[in-house]
Order: sequence, then C-alpha cells, then structure tokens
Amino acid sequence: MNKSNLALFAILLWVISAAVFGWFFIKGNTTEIEGQRTAIMLQPAERELVLAEMRGLLGSTHGILDGLGKKDMQQVFQAASASGMGSAADVNPALMAKLPMSFKELGMSVHHAMDEIAQDAKAGKPSGEILNKLSNTLASCVACHAAWQLKSE
Repeated sequence: MNKSNLALFAILLWVISAAVFGWFFIKGNTTEIEGQRTAIMLQPAERELVLAEMRGLLGSTHGILDGLGKKDMQQVFQAASASGMGSAADVNPALMAKLPMSFKELGMSVHHAMDEIAQDAKAGKPSGEILNKLSNTLASCVACHAAWQLKSE
C-alpha cells in the first residue's frame, strides 16, 4: 500500500470514528421503552449521580419557594445558587457521552435558569418575576421527566 492510499485510509478511518462518536454524543446510550418515554441506560452509580442532582434541583426549588414566601431574598439566592452551573461543573465525560443531547440541553437550561434566579434575587427583583422564571424552569423538569427514564444497565 503506497503512502497516498495509507493517508486516505487514515483520513477515512478518522471521519468514520468522528461520525460514530458524534452519533453517540447526540443519541446517547438509549433504548425505546413502551409508552412515550425513552430509557437512558446508565451504570447504577451513574444513575444515582443523575438522580442525586435532580433531588438537589428539587431541594433548591423548595428553598426558592420557601424564601419567596418569607420574602427572604438571601435564602432565594442561596437556594438557586446551589443548583446553578457551578453545581454541574464536575460531570464525568463518560457519563455525559451516555446522555442524549436533548437531555443535556434540558439539564443545562435548568442550571442556567437557577443562576438567573439567583441573580434576580440578589438584584431584588419582584417575587412574581422570580416565580415566573421558576415556573418556566419547572416546565423543563416536567418535559424531561415526560420524555426520559433512567435505567440501570
């Protein structure tokens, strides 16, 4: 095999590898299940990590609502900050590769929204405005839970 054929073969192999990686990065490790949801297949520890993050988001939502009810914007700020983008920073790349792109997009939108809610609380924005943002954020949570189910491999 001459050098140009070898180079062409290497480029072709690289393109195929990149396409396969891209496909799995977008699709994730999923399988269709009965009903309208798609199962995301994870190792038990990965599943627990994602569920723990969701429980953290739920706890932050409770803290935001509780703080708004008490008119305590410092509590709202702290609760929302706990689930902002900083809380999503240390995610294992292998786990991220298993999550479908639309799942990742919904998750990141929720973390971004929590940062916005924290900044709104810090700026002293009206409770009604913060409640509207929280309601929109919860709509993403509802959409995610309607579309996906986490299963152990």
